[in-house]
Amino acid sequence: MSTTAVLHSEWIKIKSVRASAGSLVAVFVVTLAITVLAYATVGQAEADNDGYDPVFGAFYALNFGQLAAISFGATALSSEYLNGALRISLSAVPRRGLFYAAKMAVVGGLALAVGLATSFTSFLAGQAFMGEYAIGLGDAGALRACVGSGIYLALMALLAAGLTALLRSGVAVLSLLIPFILIVSFVVGDIAGGVAQYLPDRAGQQVLHLHPEGDLGAWSGLAVTTLWAAAALLAGWWAVRRRDA
Repeated sequence: MSTTAVLHSEWIKIKSVRASAGSLVAVFVVTLAITVLAYATVGQAEADNDGYDPVFGAFYALNFGQLAAISFGATALSSEYLNGALRISLSAVPRRGLFYAAKMAVVGGLALAVGLATSFTSFLAGQAFMGEYAIGLGDAGALRACVGSGIYLALMALLAAGLTALLRSGVAVLSLLIPFILIVSFVVGDIAGGVAQYLPDRAGQQVLHLHPEGDLGAWSGLAVTTLWAAAALLAGWWAVRRRDA
């Protein structure tokens, strides 16, 4: 099969699996809904607080959207390990490198497209409720945060996809990553101090700050998250290449 045909087949798989398609839609819907709800109720009150970061605050709902992005990456891969689907896929595309690269390209591309649409739409929707406190894309750090947010969501989806290929279980990956982001990252941050800034979620979210905190800058923090995702993808490729279907 040609590369184009394999990419097309992977796109068909993702849009045909309800869990994958639903998770991808949830990235946009959940982030936008929580942004509108938060800004319509307490947005201007929060802006009055000392030390308020208007750029980072605009992406508060990303904490929920990233969970959907992780779910998308995990379910897009886990469907291959149900009912012998991987054997059928590899029968159609015997070149495992092409199969794996095409799947990850589609996962990453879709997550990036939806992530960018989510970040820009949520940012603009939230600022519509901010009145005199509103900022625009031309303000310092705003455009960078919108672009970086979309990239961050794509990286988290790829991180989950790579780990799913390694562990062969979307449930296992979700059981590891979601508690890690919701709980462990904060606990480690309180205990380990500066080391925690190199965790994938904390490093990547530096791009959302008007003035990044710690040793990492906006783009260097995103680069650290890229390294985490790349390591997971390489581990997943090793598993797909070495293990029987």
